[in-house]
Amino acid sequence: MQIGYYGLGKMGANMVELLLEKKHDIIASNRSKEPIDEIAKKGATPAYDLEGLVKKVKKPRTIWLMVPHDAVDTVLTDIMPLLAPGDTIIDGGNSLYKESIRRGKDLEKNEINFLDAGVSGGPDGARNGACVMVGGKKELFDKYEDIFRDISAKDAYGYMGKSGAGHFVKMVHNGIEYGMMQAIGEGFALMNVPSDFDLDLKEISRIYNHQSVITSRLTDWLEKAYVQEGVALENISGEVSHSGEGQWTVDAAKEMDIPVTVIEAALEFRKMSQGNPSYTGKVVSALRGQFGGHEVKN
Repeated sequence: MQIGYYGLGKMGANMVELLLEKKHDIIASNRSKEPIDEIAKKGATPAYDLEGLVKKVKKPRTIWLMVPHDAVDTVLTDIMPLLAPGDTIIDGGNSLYKESIRRGKDLEKNEINFLDAGVSGGPDGARNGACVMVGGKKELFDKYEDIFRDISAKDAYGYMGKSGAGHFVKMVHNGIEYGMMQAIGEGFALMNVPSDFDLDLKEISRIYNHQSVITSRLTDWLEKAYVQEGVALENISGEVSHSGEGQWTVDAAKEMDIPVTVIEAALEFRKMSQGNPSYTGKVVSALRGQFGGHEVKN
């Protein structure tokens, strides 16, 4: 399938590489020139602006956006005059689900199709197979299922419901992720307190990661962080940043009158950690660095 792909950050460039390996025809563009040149070396057709991107994609066009949530409207404003009825926009970034609902309605007025695709797995998942949650019209999902299958790990994609559902499910996923990471951070901080046991946290992370009830990709990433950084995590920040999805989850829960005590506490910890570093914060930051490629160094 031919895809116009806009946004070549750490997720986007990796996903384009995977799509190229799956024999899709990719016309790739980005706000800055260097990532376009790099991905062109790997087989993508370069386009150095949105107009060039749209011109090179055959009608009816398929355009995948992989940009920060606060840039989506700007890109849509710029690209809309260049599109034609029957073209399709797929937003693969972390957009707020309410914005995806709005965008779906606005684009439909102009006879432009829209799918919202929540992508989980970080840069490694984007390169080797992610988990993808898709919202929009079912017939559109069916039309583009080959793309979703090809960018996903085995059995790791699905149709979530009408416009906004994909990003809603991804938002809740990220909220749950906050809580899981917080629990791991607190548990290892507790075991890091000096005691007569003289515990080896690296060894504990290894054991936890083999058939325990809490075995997960997170415990695997923590073990890798300990191997790379040492148990003290000296070079990892004890102040934890947050990218917004946890706050969105808490806000949505309040609107729906559903308690999300664990997720809310994890979010508040991240806010309070600014200026108040801790070992719990180091563990959570280390995990963010492992799976998301976030900058977490002191």
